[in-house]
Amino acid sequence: MLTVVSEDQDAGRNAMALRALAHPLRWHLIDLLGSEETATATRCAQVLGESVASCSYHLGILAKYGFIELVPDQSGKEKPWRLISRSQQLSPAGLDAEGALAAHAATEAFLDHELVRMKQRLRQRGVEPEAWREASLLSGVTTWMTSAELRAVSRDLARVLERHTDREENPALRPPDAREVRMFVSTSVAPPLPPPE
Repeated sequence: MLTVVSEDQDAGRNAMALRALAHPLRWHLIDLLGSEETATATRCAQVLGESVASCSYHLGILAKYGFIELVPDQSGKEKPWRLISRSQQLSPAGLDAEGALAAHAATEAFLDHELVRMKQRLRQRGVEPEAWREASLLSGVTTWMTSAELRAVSRDLARVLERHTDREENPALRPPDAREVRMFVSTSVAPPLPPPE
């Protein structure tokens, strides 16, 4: 799943849809549907340790605002859900004040979710096989750039992130020993410091 918080979005955005993404459980549900392709409320509850009723409610909210849908032509009491899009864009660009606040709330929920997920995976890293431990990376750097240089770096990083996204859409492209991998990147500019007194 690709989540972008800095680029322009489609014109059809609205504050209520973005506000729907401000709840942490909804990000867990989006991730699970991305990983498993489809899942019922019961499966979501099993994996996430939540009640079926809670998962069902939040799946309904995500469906109401166009993030997920029921898989068509499924028989049985419980219906599986799937993502409508694997890309969620949270930019406040072009929104009114209410929409910008909703975009910021959704972005904060997304970042909180990413941080929790990173911490969980880092705790697990020590028990992974050596090849997976060596392949993983946690890094950060501070440097000085112009806005044009930062834009170029951000675009380069985005291209790296998107390099294997076709495998998410098409499971047949996944090598036999492939596992789900999450790559998260953020570039930002520091606010100016106050002048010395």
